[in-house]
Amino acid sequence: MGKKGQEGEGLADITEHLGSTTTILLIAVALGMDAFSLCVGIGMKGIRLLHVARISAAIAAFHVIMPLVGLFMGQYVSVLLGGVASMIGGGLLVVLGGHMIYNSLRAGDAPSFNTGSLFGLLAFAISVSVDSLSVGVSLGMFATDLALTVLLFGAMGGLLSVVGLLVGRRVGQMIGEYGEALGGAVLLVFGVLFLI
Repeated sequence: MGKKGQEGEGLADITEHLGSTTTILLIAVALGMDAFSLCVGIGMKGIRLLHVARISAAIAAFHVIMPLVGLFMGQYVSVLLGGVASMIGGGLLVVLGGHMIYNSLRAGDAPSFNTGSLFGLLAFAISVSVDSLSVGVSLGMFATDLALTVLLFGAMGGLLSVVGLLVGRRVGQMIGEYGEALGGAVLLVFGVLFLI
């Protein structure tokens, strides 16, 4: 009887852990898909493989940092700042997208938005990762292993960023000079959606 009880308890623990891990994985994929779609826009502008690695690494890092910041800020403060953070992220995307469209219309007269610069890289990575901040509020409710959770968020964010940048790069090569304008339009639309 005692042995059967222990086996049943062990099975329940495994089932609970599997359910928790599946939930975390689904949230990580959802956050990563957001990064994927925004990275397609940046990739359309034309991007070197070295920049693909740098941008993806920055997004992966912020997909780890932002949930931790949300977790440590606490639920009340995060709920108040969550809306502000989304507004800031949306505003950044609108500015970046608008600048890319403006630059493509000026036929190269204006300097292009540069994700290769530290400011450009950080601005883009933060705007892409801002959703992770509010997710951090509820980490304590579903995360049995905090380190594994945030590392999974970072890995998915980085991986899907690479895929998005490479897809955008390929599409940008196919559509030529309109790639930057189209990529800017993608960022602009997502920025507006964040703001409403």
